[in-house]
Order: sequence, then C-alpha cells, then structure tokens
Amino acid sequence: MSGDDRAYLFYLSILLFFIAGSFLLKRRKRFSQTVQQAAIWGLIFAGVILAYGFSDTLRNQLLPSRAVQINAESYTLERQRDGHFYLTLKVNNQPIEFIIDTGASQIVLSKADAHEIGFDPEALAYLGRATTANGQVKTASVVLDLIEFGEISDQGIRAAVNGGDMEGSLLGMTYLSRFQELSIRGNTLTLTR
Repeated sequence: MSGDDRAYLFYLSILLFFIAGSFLLKRRKRFSQTVQQAAIWGLIFAGVILAYGFSDTLRNQLLPSRAVQINAESYTLERQRDGHFYLTLKVNNQPIEFIIDTGASQIVLSKADAHEIGFDPEALAYLGRATTANGQVKTASVVLDLIEFGEISDQGIRAAVNGGDMEGSLLGMTYLSRFQELSIRGNTLTLTR
C-alpha cells in the first residue's frame, strides 16, 4: 500500500468516526439498535477495505491471465496491475505460471514449481550461483523434457531451480529467445514464433 493509499485510508477512517459519532449522538435513546446497525456498517466498511487491499489477488483468482492467440504463431498478453506479464505454460504436462523476465538469462523455477513438475528440490545439486535483486543464490541445473505453449512445443530446455525462496518462476531468455519477435506496446506484449 503506497503512502497516498494510507493517507486516503486515514482520511476515510476519520470521516467514518465523525459520521458514526454524530449518528450515535442522535440515536441515544435506541442505543442497542444503533449499535447493531453500526456493527453491520462497520463490517461492510471492513469488507470493502479488504476487497480493495486484495484486489490483485482476487482478480488473478477470478480472472486469471490468459494468452490470446492472434494466429498460429502469435500470442498477446496483457500487463497485470503489478506491472508484470504472466504466462502459464505446460511444463512436463503440468501447468506452471511464469513471470516473463527479459532480464533473466534462463528459466528459473521456484522449488515448489520444480516439485510440481517432477523434480525433488531437496535431492538436486545446487552447484550454480545466480545474482538476483536479493543477492546471490545457489541454483541447480535441470532439463525440462517438454514445454507446451498453445500449439508450440519445445523439448529438452535447460532451466535452473532457485535454491532460495521465490514467489513464482521466471521465464527468461533461454525460452523467450526461441521467438522471432517479442514486442511490448503499452500494456500488451506480443510473442511471435
């Protein structure tokens, strides 16, 4: 939540306090009914605040990001509210959601996603190193048997499993460079084979 959001929330809280206070003063004689109505309005207000605070999560759950196929070789993706592009690929027959990261040199899997597609993260040899925004992490090299994206399929793609904590897997240049064109115009990313 940004500073502007916090200031706006503080303003709304003060406004709600004054409205509730004046309402209670007017209805002193029917206090129990007033408290009940105030509790209902308080729950509604809290629900709206929670829905606003978790709007990205709710939207991603209710309306997950989908690639839209333009033709047999081109797909478009819309930028999400967090500023990233997401793409769900079938990796070893399991759907995995990736953050598209043109700054990553390769596909980087979280331990959870690596486990989902058949690797045992605890049994991997973390011999590599990668520099991330959070510092250096150990990585383990793996080969992905099959990656499917719509009608496109690729076999034997090298990837790394991040030995540290990651919220999601990254789709880096070892996969993205297989496309003839990767272009971003405004909030739309187009991938063309």
